[in-house]
Amino acid sequence: MEGDLASGSGRAAADRFGRAERAVAAIGTTLGARRTAAELAAFLVEELCDCATVDLFRPQDGAAVQAGRHAGGSLHSAATAGRRELLDALEKIPRADVSVRALDEGHPITASFTPQDGADLVALSVPLPAWGRVYGVALALRTGRPFEDDETAAAHFAARLAAVHLRHADEHREVGARVWDLQRVLLTDPGRPHPNVDLATRYLPVGRGTLVGGDWCETVRLHFGRTLLVIGDVMGHGLDAAVDMNAYRSMLRYVASTDLPPHRILRRVDAAMSEESGRRPATCLLALVDPARATVAFASAGHLPPVVFHRDGSAGLVPLPVGPPLGTGLGTYEVSALPLAPDDTLMMFTDGLVERRGEDIDTSLARLSALRVRPGLEVSALLDEILDRLGAEQAGDDVAALAARLRPRP
Repeated sequence: MEGDLASGSGRAAADRFGRAERAVAAIGTTLGARRTAAELAAFLVEELCDCATVDLFRPQDGAAVQAGRHAGGSLHSAATAGRRELLDALEKIPRADVSVRALDEGHPITASFTPQDGADLVALSVPLPAWGRVYGVALALRTGRPFEDDETAAAHFAARLAAVHLRHADEHREVGARVWDLQRVLLTDPGRPHPNVDLATRYLPVGRGTLVGGDWCETVRLHFGRTLLVIGDVMGHGLDAAVDMNAYRSMLRYVASTDLPPHRILRRVDAAMSEESGRRPATCLLALVDPARATVAFASAGHLPPVVFHRDGSAGLVPLPVGPPLGTGLGTYEVSALPLAPDDTLMMFTDGLVERRGEDIDTSLARLSALRVRPGLEVSALLDEILDRLGAEQAGDDVAALAARLRPRP
C-alpha cells in the first residue's frame, strides 16, 4: 500500500514537472505581448481546458497596476484559443466579474455556470502578476469536470510565467527607447568638411529595440584644406555599445586634431582605449582626403575596405592592409594612398550594409563592387541609390555609410 502511494506520488510529481517544462518551452518565445498572450492561451487549451482567453491591461500613463487591485478596468482582448462555441458562450456572460474577482483575491478562482442551451461550464480565472503589477487575466473554460488542485496550480504557474515575459517585454521597450534617445544624441551630424569636399552620410538603425549598435561616421577638418573621413563600428549592440562609440569618437577627434597621419592616429587611439577597462573593441577606417594633391590616404583597424564609384557608374573595392581593431592594444597599422579623380566618389560603410547571414564576406563585398549606378548623380543621390539597391532598410544590423567627392575649385 505504502509503495503504491509512493509510486502514485512520484508519478504526480513527474506530471507536474513535465507540465511546468512544457509551459517554459511554449510561453515567451518572443518579446511580443500579443504573441505571449496567445502562447498562454494555447498552452492552457493543450493542457487543461477546452478553450481559453487572455486579456491584457492597457498601460495607463506608465502607472503600474498593483496586485490585488484593478486600476480603472482598462482591458483589451489579446488572445483566444480552443472551441469556438464555448468562446461564443463566454461573450454572453459577465466575464468582467470573474476577472475582477480573480484580481481581488490575488489567486486562481473557479466558477460554474450554465449558458442558455448549453452544457454546464467550469471556468478557471487566474491573474497575470509579476513584480507588483498585474498584466492581465486568463480565463480557462471546459465542460463538466471541475479543475483539480494540480490543474489550478499549473494554470497559475503558466500565468505567472507569461507575466514575467510581459514584464521583460516592457523593460525591453523602455530600455530600447532610452538607448535610441541616447543614440540620437550621440550620433550628431559629423563635423563639416572643407568646402572642397562634397559629403553625404546616412545612419539606418536596425530597429527600435535595444539592437542599437555602435556604428558612427565623422569628419575632421585639418590644415591645408584636408579633411579626415572616419567610419567606425563598436562591437555589440545596446547602451554599452552606444556609450563606447561616443568614447571612441571623442578620442579620435582629439587625436586627429594633432594632424598626425592616419596610421598614427589609429595607433594613438588604440593605445589610449586599450587602457580603459571594459571598453569594447571597435573597427575603424580613416581616409585623409587631400584635394590639393587629389589623393586620399587610408588606414584600417579591422574595418571593411572602402569602394570607389567612377564617372561611368562602375565601382571598385580599394584593397588595404588591415590592422587589429581599436581597443586591443595590438595596434600596428599601415597607410596606403590612392589617387582620387574629380568624378570619383569614395564610399565608406559599416558591415551591416553588405553582410548577410550565412554568406561569406567576400561574396557580400563582391555584390557591392558589382553595382553600376547611374552616371552623373550627386553625392547624396548616389549614396541613397546604393543603399536602396543593397536593401539597407531591411539589413539585419545597423548601417552607417559615408560618401565623399572632390568639389572642383572655381
